[in-house]
Amino acid sequence: MSAAASTAPVTDPRPGSAGPENRPLRLAVVVGSVREGRQGRAVADWFLTTAAGEAGPDLDVIDLAEVDLPLVLPGWGGTPSPETGAVLRGVSPRLAAADAFVFVTPEYNHSFPAALKNFIDWHHAEWRAKPVGFVSYGGLGGGLRAVEQLRLVFAELHAVTVRDSVSLHGPWSGLGPDGAPRDAAVCAGAAKGMLGQLDWWGRTLRTARAERPYAG
Repeated sequence: MSAAASTAPVTDPRPGSAGPENRPLRLAVVVGSVREGRQGRAVADWFLTTAAGEAGPDLDVIDLAEVDLPLVLPGWGGTPSPETGAVLRGVSPRLAAADAFVFVTPEYNHSFPAALKNFIDWHHAEWRAKPVGFVSYGGLGGGLRAVEQLRLVFAELHAVTVRDSVSLHGPWSGLGPDGAPRDAAVCAGAAKGMLGQLDWWGRTLRTARAERPYAG
């Protein structure tokens, strides 16, 4: 389910052509928890099934448990170690090729995981002028405090966070034993609404970036 990495410019945006607004949306889904015994991958798998059935985007899953980035960033003008460079070469082009992002995040101590912030901070241009959505999970708050803090981070990075999100609140719409939400209908409806917003913003901003690169 990986997104194609083509970044070739498109010159014919007419309806029915291969213009940027007509190509499938390339959606990168980032699993933000690396904790032992995490539920993040089960949540992501449920969302991927929902996304494939509702919107049909090209999906690329980036699981941070499989992305080994150090906590120490290089200084200004510095370069990462060869080992870190190899990791970045494996993941950064996938972010650059994405038209939109969904972050699957739990809430830890009223915020989001440190591994997720570290991953975000290792990149910059990849987020710019692209839409971001969230699937969160947690207790009574359903991870919403983590999402609100992530919105501030992505505003600084010139990304556009969409209004609607998917929030799994335990125990009501939290995860069942199979990893799917207990209130599947409500959560699927929320996912459909968020995917619609990501599709509109993703296609609109993709066309805008092709016609006029974002300078910030």
